[in-house]
Amino acid sequence: MSEIAAAGVRPAWRGGLGAGAAVSRGAPDVRRLLQLALAGIWLLDAVLQYQAFMFSKGFSQMLAGTASGNPGVVASPITWNATLIDHHAVLLNTAFATIQLLLAIGIAWRPTVRLALAASIAWAIGVWWFGEGLGMVLTPSASPVNGAPGAVIIYALLAVLLWPADRGTPAPFTAARAVGAPVARALWLMLWLSLAYFALLPGNRAPQALHDMIAGMGNGEPGWLAALDRNAAALVAHQGLAASIVLAAALVIIAVGVYLPIPAAKGTLVLAIVVAAVIWVFGEAFGTILTGGGTDPNSGLLLALLALTYWPVRAAVTAPAHTAPAPAGANEGTTAS
Repeated sequence: MSEIAAAGVRPAWRGGLGAGAAVSRGAPDVRRLLQLALAGIWLLDAVLQYQAFMFSKGFSQMLAGTASGNPGVVASPITWNATLIDHHAVLLNTAFATIQLLLAIGIAWRPTVRLALAASIAWAIGVWWFGEGLGMVLTPSASPVNGAPGAVIIYALLAVLLWPADRGTPAPFTAARAVGAPVARALWLMLWLSLAYFALLPGNRAPQALHDMIAGMGNGEPGWLAALDRNAAALVAHQGLAASIVLAAALVIIAVGVYLPIPAAKGTLVLAIVVAAVIWVFGEAFGTILTGGGTDPNSGLLLALLALTYWPVRAAVTAPAHTAPAPAGANEGTTAS
């Protein structure tokens, strides 16, 4: 047994805030918890993909619908993919669901987390094109309220930010550990500014645009959720321009929030979670997962999880490189790295 172990001192486990960061005995690693949350969402996707609807022609028709409004170079492969699935629905959908199940298990099981996260990035990019039509970002109908820029691309972003590696210095928030704070902040800025841009597209500024989008989400939903959608739609009836401006302003504030001092940054992250929740409930109806035809929870839930990866963390306490044996009677609960 090493002198450190004999003294009751143990190194911070690999998931700490950075190389040399100390964590208290038994304290959970925030990044690992977020990885497990991501694995849980992949598991939900797999369960949804095993639904009876996904083995029917309705699934291929839903995929084909994402070609509408996209440029031909994007739409043609989507149509080809939908036709292929239509001819081999049982085989291909079983494969899709199983892949997502394996991604969930791989991220949840520590020895395979790197492999699974890497595979999830590749899978997400493919689904983003062939399953989501690039999140419809090249169409006039793209809106943060209906899921643009596509939920699955946020899975890929989370995989990058939650990659189990550290840059050797304490990070100000979990997302900065693998890629560094400047890169992590730039990714956040680009994502949320793009959402603000989509909110201000001409189609979304029309008087009834937001009303019609939200009201349409009630189709096939349980009565209580359909009623929520109707009431929310009524609040923005004939207020498309004003609602778009308010939403875009909130999204811009969120985008720049990670560059602000910690108290203000926390406030903007809370705002991000609130906006994500409103989008998820009223704009996306929980990703239509209660209708029997939803393939994933859509972007709202992912945006909230993403916000948690940017939550400021306390500065790490760095211990000396070599720790001497604790003297007799010393507190054996001390931890060091």
